[in-house]
Amino acid sequence: MRLPTRFFLIAIASVLLVLVLAPAISAQRNPPMPSQQSDVQKDDLYATFSELKRVPVGEKQKLAYEAGKEYLRRYGADSSDPDVKVVRKFVGEYEAVKAAFAIDTAYGAKNHAKTLEIGRVLLQKQPENFYVLSVMAQAGYESSITGDASLNSETVGYAKRAIQLLNDGKVTKADPFKNSDFARGFLNFAVGHLLKDQSPVEAADAFLKAVQSDSPYRTEPLAYHRLGAAILKGEFAQLSAEYNAKYGARQSSPQQKAMFDQINHVIERAIDAYARAVALSTTPQQQEAKNKILAQLTALYKSFHGDSEAGLIELIAGVLAKPLP
Repeated sequence: MRLPTRFFLIAIASVLLVLVLAPAISAQRNPPMPSQQSDVQKDDLYATFSELKRVPVGEKQKLAYEAGKEYLRRYGADSSDPDVKVVRKFVGEYEAVKAAFAIDTAYGAKNHAKTLEIGRVLLQKQPENFYVLSVMAQAGYESSITGDASLNSETVGYAKRAIQLLNDGKVTKADPFKNSDFARGFLNFAVGHLLKDQSPVEAADAFLKAVQSDSPYRTEPLAYHRLGAAILKGEFAQLSAEYNAKYGARQSSPQQKAMFDQINHVIERAIDAYARAVALSTTPQQQEAKNKILAQLTALYKSFHGDSEAGLIELIAGVLAKPLP
């Protein structure tokens, strides 16, 4: 155990004198009236707090926090007292830093369940804490990609709340992300990943927002591949089932043609997303995935182009120069 410094011992002695011994010492002399005695204790406790908080050392800051909490317990009801405001501000900032340290420690240890456990408690006091919501979203996403889906549903809620704070303009500091654009990219991609199996339509919308953000996801092949897959599994599957139920054995009609055109547009969007995933896969590490996506794209393209690959190579070569359909 590290031996305390002389200042540290003096500080502890001051606190003890104020909280425990001051009344006994005063009784040996001419004791002040109760109100005077309270003022002396209050001033001494604030002086101890003020002295400790000036020293940027972790243990002394902790002592300042404890002295501040005691000060607020005794005198915090007086909201007009400027000293109360100073102490309350310090205590709030200390608790915020302490909370961030606790959740960061759990996240850094890859203890995803613990990260969410700590975060739940913090959100009870600060339901719009973007930092906490974002770290929880990161932890839940990382848990999911390890194969553990137990946190998926809960994590979607935290990611959506963080996105809403961004959309409402309530985020002035985008930590833990580099900036707000990066935050939008990751949070939407995470929502897409977490919903891709049970709600592909919503997942496709999230993946689209991720690739539209000014973030690395704009050029991330995996994001486009998942966007294409979610379009096929969600909107295309739903429209195809509805089309077959309505028009499978009926004569052509304007309504049938309109729905057929709608389905074709959905297919074009899926093909476009797959083509972008292929075009953006340029590194040696991406070649295996690129070949698999290209095989999927080729089969999809041929299915809707008379079993022909004509035009596919040109589509891939020029797709990045076009806006998303």
